[in-house]
Amino acid sequence: MPKRLRLTRRPNIAMSEDGYRKLKALSREAGLDEGEFLSFFFENWNSCINEEKFVARIRLFNSELEERKK
Repeated sequence: MPKRLRLTRRPNIAMSEDGYRKLKALSREAGLDEGEFLSFFFENWNSCINEEKFVARIRLFNSELEERKK
């Protein structure tokens, strides 16, 4: 029997406009609301990302972060 999806955590998060638009688009495409989509994504993290590309992208993001905050 599949595990019941209970969305019990409601974190207060800050997102960029671009990130939020992408979240909305991906969740709509998947037929889920944003919370359901984020739950799916993080529960299935290892099969959803390419770890090498992720590490490279997060390093690039971190290197540009201070400039983006201005």
